[in-house]
Amino acid sequence: MTEKKWVRITLSRLSRRLKEQGYQAGEKTVRRLLRKMGFSMKANKRRQIRVHSPERDAQFNYIVSQKQAFFTLGLPVISVDTKKKELIGQFRNHGEVWCREAEEVDEHDFPSAAECLAVPFGVYDVARNTGYVTVGMSHNTPEFAVNAIACWWQTEGRFTYPGATQLLILADGGGSNGNRCKAWKFNVQHKLCDPLGLTITVCHYPPGCSKWNPIEHRLFSEISKNWSGKPLRTLEIMLGYIRGTTTVTGLTVKARLDEGMYRKGQKVTSEGLKKLKLEPHSTHPRWNYTIRPR
Repeated sequence: MTEKKWVRITLSRLSRRLKEQGYQAGEKTVRRLLRKMGFSMKANKRRQIRVHSPERDAQFNYIVSQKQAFFTLGLPVISVDTKKKELIGQFRNHGEVWCREAEEVDEHDFPSAAECLAVPFGVYDVARNTGYVTVGMSHNTPEFAVNAIACWWQTEGRFTYPGATQLLILADGGGSNGNRCKAWKFNVQHKLCDPLGLTITVCHYPPGCSKWNPIEHRLFSEISKNWSGKPLRTLEIMLGYIRGTTTVTGLTVKARLDEGMYRKGQKVTSEGLKKLKLEPHSTHPRWNYTIRPR
């Protein structure tokens, strides 16, 4: 056991210590002297722990080649992911907004006081710069994710890409659409490929690389900026802000509410996985695969 104590250094503490040693220096003087010596207030700086990975670089190059091949043939390429869950109710939303008086919200963000917990799942059409967000009220499950993609195809995709029978999906390596998730592949087969007659190619981003998924910086970030500082009091308000998200580059977004209930923990056995018409690619088969209709 040690008696050592760690004390945060502040301008007021430095001023008091100097006074104890016979020097009169206020906080402004201490700040000026510190800046003169090269000191300033700084936050922690993240450093990349992972070393340079040829495998990761190769996956990024493979994703680029797959996108280009689909673009050349005029086939759809979508980026998918789940946005951060949002409490719906009288809760503070980070950010600031121009107004005469600040809106009042509850002091604490207790989930028990929320109207519901909203789960936004987004589909971003990379070529056409359009977004389609499904807001669920249940759990973020593979079934919910695949249903959201199927709804996008039925209402948007098949009209935007008439005659297309192939679809490229760019997804993160984890979550409800993760590369190790058996239920994700199972639902892609049973809810996308078989009923819609689509051949689905999925390319996953390597671990720790989700920020390069186009949906993150082209759709979700813009939605967050649009409702910054505005309490999401109701689902209608949330959907309105999603639909109102635009950019100078022409982004447009549609949104819908999914009131279905999705149970967590869907079990898919190894035997059930073998029945899927799944073809791993020769390049990084755990990250890239194609599922065909049966």
